[in-house]
Parts: sequence; C-alpha cells; structure tokens
Amino acid sequence: MEATITRILNAFQSGNLSRREVIGAFMALLTAAASQRPAAGAANSLQAVRVNHVALRVTDVSRSKAFYTRLLGMPVVRENDNSCFLKLRTGFLALFRGDQAGMDHYCLGVEDYDVERSKNILEKEGLNPRVDDHRIYFKDPEGIEVQLSDPDYAQ
Repeated sequence: MEATITRILNAFQSGNLSRREVIGAFMALLTAAASQRPAAGAANSLQAVRVNHVALRVTDVSRSKAFYTRLLGMPVVRENDNSCFLKLRTGFLALFRGDQAGMDHYCLGVEDYDVERSKNILEKEGLNPRVDDHRIYFKDPEGIEVQLSDPDYAQ
C-alpha cells in the first residue's frame, strides 16, 4: 500500500494529479482495504466496516481549508490555528499543520468496536497499539498510522 501512496503523492507533486484526484485516490484505496472481510472462522479478528476519516498534514491549514470549503463544499466542523476538521456526508477530513504535506493517518470504523478487545487482538498480532481514550492507533506493515474507532465516531 505504501508504494501506491508514494505513486499517488509523486503524481501530485509532478502536477499529474490535482488535490481532488489525490483525495479521491486515497479514499478509493482506503475503501478497498476496508471492504476486505476477514477469513471465515477468524473469531479473533476485527471487522472494519467503513473509512471513518482521513487526516492530512498540510503546510498551510488556512489555505487548505479555503481550498476544500470553496472547491468541494466541505463545511468546517471545528478548527484552531493548527488543525481543521471538515465534514463529509459520512466521516470527515482532518487537516493538521505540518512541515511537509502528506497523510498523517486514516481511521477505520470497526463493527462492534471495543477498545480492550481491539488492543488484545493487535497485541496478539505483534503490534504495539497505543490507546488514547476511546481510540486506538498502530502502524501497519508499511509504517502507516492506522486508527480504529466506532464506525460512528465523529469530531
């Protein structure tokens, strides 16, 4: 997956993809990953049912906010000097100030989500999950930060 993300970002940086196309490509990629069901009989696995949100690092939060609100009609849910949360019909797009533009993390909504159960499953997989209140974070095999939450989690 990291190779695909790198190709998308390289195409954007070289001017071959617009911001809108990049977001569309990321959402398609994440939706495809979330739609894969666990193997039959995998009682100790988690079932992702939707992409809850995508969080991007941006160098200028105000500029990115203006772009997404003006061009794509995404209303602001909340914001401060270092972040902005934009509403989608389902889920949201988070913008966080950073030194370099890129993906910060993505969040998958998990069916029958339970923090402790999720943590135990991830630990059994040899991952090192970090729990933050009702959310849990871990790195995928490519080092990309993944967040798990209830499918209806909202900012």
